[in-house]
Amino acid sequence: MIRLVITLWATLIALPAMAEIEIKQVTSPGGINAWLVEDHTIPFTALELRFRGGGSLDAPGKRGATNLMVGLLEEGAADMDARAFAKRSEELAASFGYGSSDDAVSVSAKFLTENRDQAIAHLRASLIEPRFDADAVERVRAQVLSGLRQDVTDPQSIASRAFDKLVFGTHPYGASQDGTIDSVTALTRDDIVAAHHGALARDRLYVGAVGDITAEQLGKLLDTLLLDLPETGAPMPPAADPVFPGGTHVTDFDTPQSVVVFGQPGVDMTDPDFFPAYVLNQILGGGSFESRLMQEVREKRGLTYGIYTYLADRDLADFWAGSVASGNESVAEAIKVIRAEWQRARDGVTEAELNDAKTYMTGAYPLRFDGNGPIANILVSMQMMGLTPDYVSNRNAMIEAVTMADITRVAQRLLDPAQLTFVVVGKPQGLGPT
Repeated sequence: MIRLVITLWATLIALPAMAEIEIKQVTSPGGINAWLVEDHTIPFTALELRFRGGGSLDAPGKRGATNLMVGLLEEGAADMDARAFAKRSEELAASFGYGSSDDAVSVSAKFLTENRDQAIAHLRASLIEPRFDADAVERVRAQVLSGLRQDVTDPQSIASRAFDKLVFGTHPYGASQDGTIDSVTALTRDDIVAAHHGALARDRLYVGAVGDITAEQLGKLLDTLLLDLPETGAPMPPAADPVFPGGTHVTDFDTPQSVVVFGQPGVDMTDPDFFPAYVLNQILGGGSFESRLMQEVREKRGLTYGIYTYLADRDLADFWAGSVASGNESVAEAIKVIRAEWQRARDGVTEAELNDAKTYMTGAYPLRFDGNGPIANILVSMQMMGLTPDYVSNRNAMIEAVTMADITRVAQRLLDPAQLTFVVVGKPQGLGPT
């Protein structure tokens, strides 16, 4: 489901070029690989685990199983029920976070050095010995169902789901990883256990650690924490084959403001043209007030409060997408302007636009670099994308190397007004249902 998508690439744009960050590649005695940044200034460590696959691993007819399973990992483990697990976390002054997306299950942990062994034992229990007690299952299921019921009345959620279904069809990306009311209602404990075994396995594991811990200590910690997980998990689904039919597709919904999700084929980060495309996106609709779409749609015409575009570099598909909301009486004009700007960008950009984009992109992201947890998250994202540790010192240079000729070439290669597809939810004037 397309939300305000924070892809792995989007995480990396927050990474500053800080040469003083030394990334160590660690292999535990048991063979678990990790990246480590040591920082012994405070007695605290952040640990980030990522398991590739996520909701895309759900078995047919079991959509939402992985999401429900992840929601239950902190609802009781080993000899602790949900209340006892939460109490023990508080006693240790440890913080654990569990999340899922179409592409991954994420586990975040923060703990003090003095409580490291106890915190890891506690985290291990949630990963290796989750209880999936009946009362916890029903409690978390009810929370998920409540969110799903809200989604069916939320125009943004409706638009995102309609776009996904249109573009990705029967691929797992074509349906929300949260599942549907029917699918989540029908899930059994056996389905949840199967999702646990399928998603949390060592063959899809990535680890980042930052803080007061040495490579030797990290290696031992990882074996204690993770060696008892299954060696292999559920098979990964095939790559998606997205279809962008073009045109405007309207879902009638009673709301004073129409919500629009739009997109076209994208570009993989391994493509030599990725960085020019990334800079071009910043100029076209990257979210700043200086982007062309913000200027043309908001500032000059007052058709929206905000508009943005982004390159979605997903594990199984790449696409160029965006979103805007506008009054029912003005959304047709907003779409017309977006189409015009998509076409105009194929002719290139100005030298000033290119320089301004480079300045913004190389200068803004250090402001988001704000602690051990974000760094650990970035280390894992880099690994999952196949990057090397020297990316941290090379990233800005790759942006600075983008030329006017690069932008023009890539715009003509990638921007495709014919495939630019709009999904509209609302009662737009001048746009009928399709």
